Amino acid sequence: MSDTFLFSSESVNEGHPDKICDQVSDAVLDACIREDPSSRVACETCTKTGMVMIFGEITTTATVNYEQVIREALKDIGYDDVNKGLDYRTCNVIVAIEEQSPDIAQSVDANKIEDLGAGDQG
Repeated sequence: MSDTFLFSSESVNEGHPDKICDQVSDAVLDACIREDPSSRVACETCTKTGMVMIFGEITTTATVNYEQVIREALKDIGYDDVNKGLDYRTCNVIVAIEEQSPDIAQSVDANKIEDLGAGDQG
């Protein structure tokens, strides 16, 4: 038996695209549950110089202007100049959101424990 233990983890600094994406996704979630606490939000975010895209499945009764939420999140983070890689006022924003699949909703909404699923976790 080996006495060696290997531990590995990833850490990213402020301004890293992963941090931006996390904050944008969190802002979208917050906007949905602010109006509809029962919102189902499976939202991912990706970013590149001059562009932010959200995509996934959201089922909510809330009325959310996703583009505005994204731009506001970028502004709060401090992306206000193209020289920083993003300007919240002029960057390309892509929203590719659909409602949650009825098949997934059926498993989440099941009344019997044996029919209950974990959504789209696979």
